[in-house]
Formats: sequence, C-alpha cells, structure tokens
Amino acid sequence: MPVEPVWLVPHTHWDREWYEPFQRFRLRLVDLMDDVVARAEADPAFHFTLDGQVAVVDDYLEVRPEAAPRIAALVASGQFAIGPWAILMDEFLCSGESIVRNLEWGLRRAADLGGAMPVGYLPDMFGHCAQIPQIPALAGLRHACVWRGVPASVDRHAFAWHAPDGTAVRTEYLPGGYGNATELVADPERFPVAASEHAARARPWFGGDPVLAMAGFDHSAPPPWLASAVRSAGGGVRLSTLERYLELFDPSDLDGLPVWHGELRSHARANILPGVLSSRPRLKRALSAAERLVERYAEPLAARWQPADRWPARLLELAWQRLVQSSCHDSVTGCGADETATQVAARIAEAEQIGRAVVDRTVESLAATVPADAVLLVNPSPAARRAVVAVEVAAPHEWPAVALRLADGALVPFQETGRNESRALLDTVRPAGLVASALRNGTLGLEFLPRTPRAVEITGPRELTVTVGRSGPGITTATRELADLITEGEWRLRILEEPLRTGYAAAFLPPLGFQTARAEPAPAPEAEVHVAGHRLTNGRLTVDVAGDGTLTLSTSNGVVLTGVGRLSDGGDRGDLYNYAPDGRPPLDEPSSTSVTVLEAGPLVGAIEVRRTYPWRVTTEVSTRVELRHGEPFCRLDVAFTNRHPDHRTRLHVPLAHPATESHAEGQFAVVTRGRTAEGGHGEEPLPTFPAYSFVAAGGAAVLLDQVTEYELLPGELALTLLRATGLISRPDHPLRPEPAGPVVATPEAQLIDHRIRATFAVMPYPGTWESAGVLDAAEAYRHPPLASRGSAAPGGELSRSVGLAVRGDGVVMTSLRRRDARWLEARVVAMTSRPTTVHFGPVAEARLADLLGKPGAAIPVHGGAATLPLRPWQIATIQLRTA
Repeated sequence: MPVEPVWLVPHTHWDREWYEPFQRFRLRLVDLMDDVVARAEADPAFHFTLDGQVAVVDDYLEVRPEAAPRIAALVASGQFAIGPWAILMDEFLCSGESIVRNLEWGLRRAADLGGAMPVGYLPDMFGHCAQIPQIPALAGLRHACVWRGVPASVDRHAFAWHAPDGTAVRTEYLPGGYGNATELVADPERFPVAASEHAARARPWFGGDPVLAMAGFDHSAPPPWLASAVRSAGGGVRLSTLERYLELFDPSDLDGLPVWHGELRSHARANILPGVLSSRPRLKRALSAAERLVERYAEPLAARWQPADRWPARLLELAWQRLVQSSCHDSVTGCGADETATQVAARIAEAEQIGRAVVDRTVESLAATVPADAVLLVNPSPAARRAVVAVEVAAPHEWPAVALRLADGALVPFQETGRNESRALLDTVRPAGLVASALRNGTLGLEFLPRTPRAVEITGPRELTVTVGRSGPGITTATRELADLITEGEWRLRILEEPLRTGYAAAFLPPLGFQTARAEPAPAPEAEVHVAGHRLTNGRLTVDVAGDGTLTLSTSNGVVLTGVGRLSDGGDRGDLYNYAPDGRPPLDEPSSTSVTVLEAGPLVGAIEVRRTYPWRVTTEVSTRVELRHGEPFCRLDVAFTNRHPDHRTRLHVPLAHPATESHAEGQFAVVTRGRTAEGGHGEEPLPTFPAYSFVAAGGAAVLLDQVTEYELLPGELALTLLRATGLISRPDHPLRPEPAGPVVATPEAQLIDHRIRATFAVMPYPGTWESAGVLDAAEAYRHPPLASRGSAAPGGELSRSVGLAVRGDGVVMTSLRRRDARWLEARVVAMTSRPTTVHFGPVAEARLADLLGKPGAAIPVHGGAATLPLRPWQIATIQLRTA
C-alpha cells in the first residue's frame, strides 16, 4: 500500500470518576461536549471520537437532553464516532457476563443515536482478558484497538489477536498510548513539522500502511485551531475518526500480522498497574457478590419461575446499569479518591438491593404454594445436586430430634443449631379495653410482623396468648368473640412465635428447580462429619489444626496440603496502582493460638481458630474452618480488624507438589500463567494476577466468591486479603519510575478500624484441575441453595420441580434470562480444552442466538432435550422455550 497522509484522530479519554467523583467530573464533560458539538456543526471537516463509550454521550445528555438530535446528526454524518461500549471497564475485576451486558447496552444505546463505532476500542484498560476477541466478534465487531498489556513480540501497529476458542480479530495497537500524537496539537506554528516528525517516528510501526495518530488525552478536547492547521498542512494530515481509519483495512486479512493468543498482561510497552487488583478489597467483594446475585439468582430464577408478564425487565436493567457503571476502570479498581469509592460502593449496593428484591419476590411466589409447616429449598444451579442447606423448620420443641421428609418420600438428616426457646415476640400488660379493641380489629400489634395468628386463646386469669406463624386462620369470628371476655382491668398480652428450629439439612435438589420438605420426629442421624479436638473429617477430606493455627488437608486418595492458612503481613510503600515492599521481611508467626469447636456435625463441622499476631499493631485474626457432608473442599472464613496503615496481608496455601504454572478462572476462560511477568516499560513486573472463581496449581485449588489477587510462589499460592495504602499515586514509587495519577491522599483506602473479611474454600485434588472437577466444586461453592418457609395452609402436599438442566463436560451456564414472552435465553461457555457437548432440558423448542439476542438457526429437540456441540472455550447463546 502506498504511503498515505497521517490520519489524525481527535478524541478524548473520559474517566467518569477518578481523583474527583462523578458529578464533579461531569461539569467538565458538559463544557467539553458543548464545545465539540458546536465546532463540529460549524466545520464539517472536524471529526471526534468519543472514547468508545456511550457514557460520554449519556452523561452529557442527562444535563443537555435537547442536544440529542444534534449528536445523532453528527454521528450520521460520520463526524462523531460513539460506542460500542457503555463504559470502559476493568476487564479483570468484573464477570464475563458483565462485559457482555456492557457491550449490549452500549450498542443498543448507540443505535438510538445513529449507530456505534464497530470497533472494540479499549484504550486504557489495565490489561485485557483472554476472551475479548471472541466477545466483540460475537456481536459483529471485526476490529479491536488496545494499548496496555501488548507484549514485546508485537512489533507492528496491528496484530491478530486470538481468543482461546480460536476466534481472531484484527487488533490495532496504539504505540505510546491513546495520546501518542499529543505533540501535534501543542503548537499551531509547528503543526506541519510536528506531523512530519510524528510520521517519521511512527513509520517503523506502520511500514507502508497509513499512519494513525491519536490526538487526545484525559478530559480534554483538541484545540480550536486544529481544523484550520490541518487545512494549512496541504494534505499531509487528514482529520478522521478511529472508525474511518480502520475502514482502510480488511479485518479478515490477518496474513503477515504478528499473532498473539490469550490475555494481554505484559508490562513490555506500558504500565498495567496490577496493584488495582487489591486496592480497596471491599469494592471487589461487593461487586463480585452483586454480580453473582443478579446474574445467577435474580435473572435465572425470575425467568424460570415467574410468569412472563411479571418479568421485572426494567428493574433488572437498572441493576445491570449500576453493575456496569461500577466496573469502570477507575471505579471498582479503587484507584480514585475516597469520595469516588464511596459513590461506587453505593452504586453497587443499589444493584445488590435490586437483585435481592427480585430474588425475594420469586422465592416468595414459590413459597406461597408450599405448606406453612414445610420448607422450600431452591437450587440456583442448572445441575442436580445433593447439598447441605441452612434451613429453619417448624417443629414442636417436645420432639427430641427431627429429620426432614422430602416430596419424593426420602427422609434426610437435619443438624440442629438452635431453636426459639424464648418464643415471645411481645409480652406486655395493657388495659383491657385496648386488648379487646385490638382483638376485634385484628391488629394485636402484628402490623409490622410478617406473621399470621394460628391460635388465639385465654391462657390464664387476665392473660391472652396469641401464637403466630407463616400461615394460619388469622383473626376469625370465633376469636373476635373472645373480646367479650376481656373484662375491665389490665391484661397480659403474649404473642408467641410457633416453635422453630434452625440448622442444616442435606437434600437432593433438582436442576434450577426446587424441593420441599417437612420436619418429622426422628432419631438423630449417624455422623457424616466428625469433629474431635483439632480434627475435622467428612470421609472425603480430613483437616488437622497445627499448633500455629495452620491446617493440614488430607484427601481419602492421598493428596495432602500442609500449612494451609499461614498469614503474612508486610509493609507496602506503594499506592493504589502498584504494590511496593518496604524492605522488611513479612511477619507470619502468631504469638498465640486457640481453637474452639463451633459445630460438631453430623452434617457440618466447624471450628474457630484464633491467632494473635505481633504486627505493627497487635492484631487478632479469626478463621472459621468448616467441613460439610459430601464436599471435597474445606471452607475458610477469615476476619480481622485492620489496625495499621501501609501494609499488605496475604494468606498462603501450600501446594501438594511443585508447580511452575497456575490456572485461574475469569471472564469465560481458565488462563494458564507462569511465575513471571514480561517487563520492559518501566514498572516492576510483579507476577500478581487476578482470579475470579478459582485458582489452581500443584494439586491445590482455591475456590473464590470474589475476584482476588494471587501469586504463585515456590511451593504455594499467596492470596492478598488486604492492601492498605494512602495515596492514589506516589511520586517516588520504588517500583514504578513514572506517576500513574495525581498525588491525592486517600486515608479511607487505609481501611483503619475496618473489619476485613475473606471467604473461600481450599480443595486438594489429584491430576489436573479439569479431571478433578474443580469447575463443579466452584459452581457448588459459589451458588449455595436458598431456603424459605412455606406460606400456604399447613398440612398440604409436598412438591418438587425441575427448572432447567444444563449438562456437559466442562460446560458452565453464565446467565439465564427472559428474552421475551415466549423465549428464555441462556449463555454457556465450554470451559474446557477439549470439544464438548451441551444438553438442555426439558425444552420444547431451541434455537441459536447471537450475543445480542438476535435469533439464529433452530436446534433440534428430541425427547424434550436440545443438544449442541461446542468447541473448546466457545461462548454460545441459546434461546429456549420450556413449554
């Protein structure tokens, strides 16, 4: 291709919130957009790329709604390029499904304004996850554009980036970053010379291809003289959008381009700032929990068990908007001001609240069909499972022990952990007139209790007792007549709750369905889980507590992990972007240890290990160590109050055998990583990496319920529980020669006096993570069943129902939602290195769909089951009709 002029792309990189909170940044955005809209309308030669995220437009239009037609006209003319993303997320700190919904939202909103830029533009992410090439491609985007994380082996301005499933996209690399041509807009007098110098510097990257020059920086617009300077240059420079430049290249022509497979986390050409993985860990924990609640509980359960006309579409859309906004690369990362972190936490909390409300509504509707003396058990997983469920059951206190009778007739064990021995909800003395009036009116002080009277009786001289429960006859004519017996004087009014027991039950649950059960008097079950002193065992796994509080985990097939749970704490001279040790060895020996038995079985065994550490400030750490019936992993719940600043606390999990590679799940893939990271640009390439649902190495898997930073050390995994720092960016960072942001104090990021909590499970395994069932274990650990008391009339029939089964070796369901009144839509991933097949059932009809829900080819259904072959690591979207 002959040498072409420099294609100059004016743009802005807009951080919605960072060293200032969102609303303060938005004031600048309004000024910037007012300016560029007016300039574009006045000069058809002016072009502007709006950072690849429609948030730039929507945040502006919320203040200037009347400008929507003007922006749509500029998009239609090709002067403005918007989308395709809703926001520019941090790809490693959110779920894969969140990335999909981000793109879906961005494309849909951009379409309202004239159409999205068909480029997966990701200019400032702190590295890129492995499946990014597949995700935009499934939505019809054939180009990507990136900066950070590109390895040294990429020596051209474009490369072929392959996802794990083999999908490849032509990817434009931005040497020097998204502001690599900023010098062109520094001085109008030097503009022609600066353009020529830039072209000469860039020529080794571009060869004979036209040179792309990105003129833009954070929160800025190009200078007002730019268009006239380009005209004066006499054809040597062409103003363009990124979309127009990439139209010069055939995205299917990848011949001769450098090739890269998988994630981009190299430090060779730019900082990727890996410390954001562990900054403000409470934000990470909150976002992971809210994502899981919405995508694996609220949506699937409402889709399957609520009528189509009760599908809470708008509520779920609002939840997803808050999740996506919170996943922004300067939001959940925690690398902004304390005010920003507070706002992000509130936004995540709103998403969680919406998800919780939708789940509660669905479970309540199911519970309304279940007898009040029974319990509803709901399985959020699309696979049948035997699970230990925390339940509350109605059972007379006179029964010495109980078991649960299931709908299929099976009697399953129940482990009691407590009962309401003190059943009084209200015990007061009131004038007779008030008691009689309350009885006639049917109030009785129950207005704020979700309880119904089951029995009302006079139980003694001037004493009225009301027993309440989830269901009952309420205040009847007969009970109202008791008011005539409430004579003058003072009466004792007692409102008692029906006798209840809390505990655990082990029950077989149908896939994405429910089971019901009722308590019966029965002998205590034989122990499946044994606790004796400092030892727990469940037949599959034995846990022994050592004198220093660490654990030895031994499986029945001979895999042993020794020293699990060692804690180390060392100084951190870094900032919210990068960790830096302070030169002193971490402290990892407790000064005292104690062990207390909490649960003795037979279904759940638990002990509490308390360790006191002589860290900079003496700190007590509590660890709940728990084994459950049938589970191949040990659950750990670690908690402590942070008492000192500028430090990092890590938990260590020794391996069963040496390993040079780790395998970490995240964003629709399991990524294999070594013990080093490629460096070269500036920051020290510390080999700390993210894991979303699990990390495994050397026969030790750690199952996670939040995205977690880890490092594979010789013979062990180290997981970061806390990194406390007090600056956004430290100007004298020992492991990063250049600043990563402004020097702004963040005292709240030190988390002083905050309760730090981390929960996870450790699973020793033989063989490989694939053959050992780590995926299934992570599914079971991360998605516990739900339980609710029934609210229908007591004594009715028990029931069970299958919701939807999704089966296949290595197949993971990542979402299930209602697409319209007739169709459900499931997304699955073949989380395996081998071809596999997914089976759905029971279904009446099935068809493929693209990532955005556009229907495709029909899938044959035989005997109520649909079957679809999948290639390794393939993401597939399937629409189903269940009846």
